Amino acid sequence: MATKPELLTTTSSLDELKCLIEAGADAFVLGEARYALRLPGEFDVEAISKAVEIAHPKGVSIYAAVNNVMDNAAVDTLPDYIRALSNAGVDAIVFGDPAVLMAVRAAAPELKLHWNAEMTSTNYETANYWGRRGAVRVVLARELNMDQVLEFKAGTKLEVQVQVHGLTNIYHSKRPLVHNYLQHQGQAGPAEAADSSMPQGIAQGTYEEGLYLIEVERPDERFPIYEDSNGTHIMSSDDICMIENLHELMETGIDSLKIEGLLKSAAYNEIVIRSYRAAIDAYCESPADYVFREEWLDAIKAVQDPARELSYGFFYKEQVY
Repeated sequence: MATKPELLTTTSSLDELKCLIEAGADAFVLGEARYALRLPGEFDVEAISKAVEIAHPKGVSIYAAVNNVMDNAAVDTLPDYIRALSNAGVDAIVFGDPAVLMAVRAAAPELKLHWNAEMTSTNYETANYWGRRGAVRVVLARELNMDQVLEFKAGTKLEVQVQVHGLTNIYHSKRPLVHNYLQHQGQAGPAEAADSSMPQGIAQGTYEEGLYLIEVERPDERFPIYEDSNGTHIMSSDDICMIENLHELMETGIDSLKIEGLLKSAAYNEIVIRSYRAAIDAYCESPADYVFREEWLDAIKAVQDPARELSYGFFYKEQVY
């Protein structure tokens, strides 16, 4: 038997969290918009504490995302927030800003740290730098290809986390561009009816408006627009789907495989988790006898939005970095 990698995901609510635990998720990353970026649900400290109470008895981990672009006001509140997360029982803090690392050292040094610098976590020497300062895990950039991922794993003693399913962010502006545009057109912003002081955005319930961008050169591709209190995010037009080739990552000991549930329904996420759970368990039971089963992918295809292609992302493309 092989050591099982962690199956990590996101969730929009405590009810979905319970459902995805039953489907086979091993860990969740949760957070709130003031401190975290691009999460499908808003989890304040009280909600995170409840998630821990649900998850820990089942052996499931809860990681708190504190990976926002921090300003001075947010930094001033970090020590109290970190202490509250520690008291809630989270298993690790996901960070990109050194200010978060320093706050954890001062306020809750027992907490584990997962370094996630989005697209800039591209080489193992930088990851090892953060490892020497307390990080135990690195979250790899989604733009790395398979060779680079495998080289990364060989070059670090840190746990390595790789996204294997779902959409990715391709652009971020701190400005609420959709809100501003609609105001300029004399229309209400995406969530103006709910709160005129701050656009709550697509993530908080207005994604059904179907906002997306289309490039003139690629009229068949739609890039979803996700807007929240942290600004405007333009997401990929396709979804990564590595279930057919998951064994390549497991063969080299990748520690955590992430399914991104942002802008997906709970029913969709449940089916995806079940398929990946089945593939992971089958491989780890007997790597030498492992055979991919089409039914795992067919279940995902049955609920996949036909306007969004399932792809390998950058895994089999020419070197980007």
